[in-house]
Amino acid sequence: MILTAHQPVYLPWLGLFHKIAISDSFCYFDDVQYQIKDYNNRNKIKTANGDIWLTVPVLNKGYRDKKIREIEINNTIDWRKKHWGSICVNYRKAPFFEKYAQFLEETYKKEWKYLSDLNEYMLKWFLDQLGIKVKYSKASEMKFEGQKSGLVLDMCKKLGADIYIFGAMGKDYAKEEDFAKSGVNIYFQDYKHPVYPQAFGQFSPYMSIIDLLFNCGDKSLEVLMSGNITKEELLKKYGSK
Repeated sequence: MILTAHQPVYLPWLGLFHKIAISDSFCYFDDVQYQIKDYNNRNKIKTANGDIWLTVPVLNKGYRDKKIREIEINNTIDWRKKHWGSICVNYRKAPFFEKYAQFLEETYKKEWKYLSDLNEYMLKWFLDQLGIKVKYSKASEMKFEGQKSGLVLDMCKKLGADIYIFGAMGKDYAKEEDFAKSGVNIYFQDYKHPVYPQAFGQFSPYMSIIDLLFNCGDKSLEVLMSGNITKEELLKKYGSK
């Protein structure tokens, strides 16, 4: 069984969906510490004036002692109106804007207390729109033990994985020998970003998934998978129990 995991992120980039698409099971890792200036609460969209960040304001006080699932959104700031307004202004002329606009508009009309809940709600919808189907679990509902590499390995054991997909940064902390001893093969994702039609001049990579959806519609999964390893190729490379 191929497993991957990721912490809650806002309006994720394409690489996360590739990682999930080549897995059998995905764990929403909402039980780790919140990271300031990471992608937990922000991501980029393309505009006529260049890339801009859409950032969900959060209550940072005491964040070092909180899990991501405990981080609250600062709703004294009218971020929802700003984000939806920015999306409309910059994507309303995109070929597939109308196809996806209603969900996003309704999402931004709701008041969200916890960042993780907002991110998960959007993530599940994005997966559905892309046609990606995996077994889904949440770290906060499990009892994983350990730190960093050890925590990931414990997750693999408890969820029955024999192949685990790390992001590219996993090379910085994964103890490969421990996984080998436990019979778990590991793969470090090396995502090749595709080029696709965009508005506003020269192509900009590493945008939110909404940039791809608005521009490519039903072909979005095909585009984000192009030039990258497939599940079948991964199984052929490592085999699976």
